[in-house]
Order: sequence, then structure tokens, then C-alpha cells
Amino acid sequence: MYSIDQLLETIRDKNVEFLRLQFTDIQGLVKSVSIPATRLGKALDSGTGFDGSSIEGFARIQESDMLLRPDISSFALLPWRARENKNVARLICDVYKPNGQPFEGDPRFVLKRAMKKAEEMGYTMNVGPELEFFLFKMENGRATTIPHDFAGYFDFGPVDLAEDIRREIVLALTEMGFKIEASHHEVAKGQHEIDFTYGEALRTADNVVTFKYVTRTIAMRNGLAATFMPKPVYGAAGSGMHVNISLFRGEENAFFDPEAKMQLSDLARHFVGGLLEHAPAITAITNPLVNSYKRLVSGFEAPVYIGWSGPNRSSLIRVPSGRGLSTRLEFRSPDPSCSPYLGFAAILAAGLDGVRRKIEPEDPVDLNIYELSDEERGRLGIRLLPSNLREALDFLEEDMVVRDALGEHVYANFSRLGSLEWEMYNRQVHPWEVERYINTI
Repeated sequence: MYSIDQLLETIRDKNVEFLRLQFTDIQGLVKSVSIPATRLGKALDSGTGFDGSSIEGFARIQESDMLLRPDISSFALLPWRARENKNVARLICDVYKPNGQPFEGDPRFVLKRAMKKAEEMGYTMNVGPELEFFLFKMENGRATTIPHDFAGYFDFGPVDLAEDIRREIVLALTEMGFKIEASHHEVAKGQHEIDFTYGEALRTADNVVTFKYVTRTIAMRNGLAATFMPKPVYGAAGSGMHVNISLFRGEENAFFDPEAKMQLSDLARHFVGGLLEHAPAITAITNPLVNSYKRLVSGFEAPVYIGWSGPNRSSLIRVPSGRGLSTRLEFRSPDPSCSPYLGFAAILAAGLDGVRRKIEPEDPVDLNIYELSDEERGRLGIRLLPSNLREALDFLEEDMVVRDALGEHVYANFSRLGSLEWEMYNRQVHPWEVERYINTI
């Protein structure tokens, strides 16, 4: 955390030449404008203007003027120099309207609003995401789907060719203030995971955005392409972003009750109930691409069914073994293509709805849900997640709790963009169709 004076002193001491003011659009894509470090005072006093109508889902042309206001607590040096002895730093910004009001279409504002509602109930949400990604070779400046290595889960060199690149990413993130828990090769060829410590929801969402940006940049500097696409390779495991969730009441983990079944408090159980009830609508937010639903299929440890359990990885929600301050829920459906701000806001709103209404979930299921019959799943109250983007958007339209968490501006534009993607996808003639039909029909 910096005061303004401390920040200015750090900028001088570290020879920071430029500042990148960053924010995201409603799809989670990072946008940035660079200013000379000497202009920071003006940016803090009156904001930095930009054309909101040029950002997808932000504003119409007749109301396009917007301002970026830096959050000084997000200051971090980028772990690569602009030129010798000169540094570049970044500041994550909130988006404001010219009248000084926060812009309701800013994903960061959406999460702040959800967190404020939790605070009014006496809670703060901590989250710990686990992001998976692929490293692919590049040809002629474009990414391929040729994996950089042929290793598998927890393999290491010489089979894992990306050890040094993962180490470089970890060191860069550490320089930027991340506390890294672990890094390792994942199940699929060319697939990796780097985990950082959990924290308060807003700061963690900022870290997810930074993590993706840094990973892709360092991969590119090594002649590779890093992608957070959920399912880039048919027949291989997809990339998820499991989200570990806990609610705290002051310094106390409100999910923990040493006397209760599974040592889960009523609050935790009701939070599970809310997540299960609203899971179909949440899926539209946490799995926002046509491609997201190629990952949510049986056979690759990705969730398909709406249920919960203890350690069972076939469930949508599982309860990892840690207790006490480590008590948490793992929500397994999100993928790293989503906006972390909108995703965390939707998860929090759904869980708190369960807390308010005291929604009791069905009993936890410790069987392999994939192997159960439809009749058995029906008896256990286990439903299916949406099987495609169109289904998920339809569920979102009907779910006023999740819609209200987004706000009408974000919901309307998010739904419009998702529907456009679905329509474009359906109109395309895909190579699979040509190969299957061209010589037989």
C-alpha cells in the first residue's frame, strides 16, 4: 500500500519513465494507455480521458467521454525495462463518468458493489483461483496448437521443456508482489498451472488480469504463444480456473464450525445452496465463450453436473480437506477466459442469496457422478450445467439475482455480445462438417 507521496518517491527512485494505466472491458480484455510518469499528478487529480464508445460494451457515441482514475495501491513495476536504466510501471484504474460518478459498466465497479453488499452483511470474501494455460509454438508470427512439450501431469525436465519459462513467469510475478504457491506441468501436452495465494476478492481479480498479461508477454518474449482458451485441442484436457472461496467475519473464517457435519457452518452450507441454485446463470459469466462448453464435457475432470461433495472431483463444488482458517469451497466450472471481476461478483451474489434465504443444498454426493445413470442423478437432485453458450445465456436472462449483481448496463451488453458470438458460430461452416459430409452427402 502506498500513500501518494510514497508512490511519487518510488517512481523517482526506480527511474520510472512511463506508466501504463490499465482497465478491462466487460469481456475481461485488458485495455491500456501509457502516460509519462511526470503526468501522474494530473491523472490522480482529474483523471485521464478516453473514448468509451471505442470500448466494447461501454458507451454509445453520444455519451462517450470517460475518465480513468488510478488505484495507487495497484502500482507495480513491470518486470521488463523499457530501455536501459528506465522502468515502466502499471496502475489499475477505475472508470468514471465526467460527472464524477463511477461508471456502472466498469467490471471492477461491479465487483466492488457486490463486495459492499457482503460487507453490509458482515462478511468479506477471499478467493484463490487456479489458472491453467497452454504454451504453443508459433509459426509466421501466429499461434499454432502444436504443444511446446510432450510432458504430462507433474512431469519435469527434460520431458517438460517449459520449466525455465515457468520459472521466468514466477520470478516476474514475484517481482510484482505476487506470493506464488506452486507451479507445475498440467495433464495435457503443453499445459501448465501456476498458483498464487488467495486474498480479498478485488485484489485477487486484479492479480488474475495481471497474471494473464504477464504470462502471455513472457511467452511471446520466448518465441511461444500462451493461451487461456478453455479448450484449444480436441481430445485433450481443457484449461480451467477453479475458484476457492471463503467468507470471513473479521479474522474468523465463517465457513468453519468444528462441531458441525464436515465441520462446515450453516453459513457455508447455505452459500453452497445459493451457488447450486444459481449455477446455470453463473455459467454464462464464468464460461463466456462458445469454446468454454467444449471443456465442460465428461472425461476430463471438468464439471458437467450440478452437485457438491467433499473431495470428489466429479462435483461442481467440492470441499477441500483444509479446515480452520483454511476452510473453503472449490467452485470448479469457471475457465480463465472469463472476466474475474464479473465472475467473482456473480459467485458472491449467488452465495449470499443462499445465505439470506437459508437455502439448504441436497446431501453431498461422494460417488463418481459421471458413472451414475440419469435416474440415479435425478433421485439425488443433480442437474446438468448448460451444454452451450445459448443455454447459459437463457438461464442468465431468467435469473434476477445474478442479473442484478451485474447491473442492467453490463447484463444488456454482456448478453448482446454473447448472443452475437453464438449467432456467428452457428452460421459458420466448420472444418469438421466439411470433412464429415463433403464426400458422403
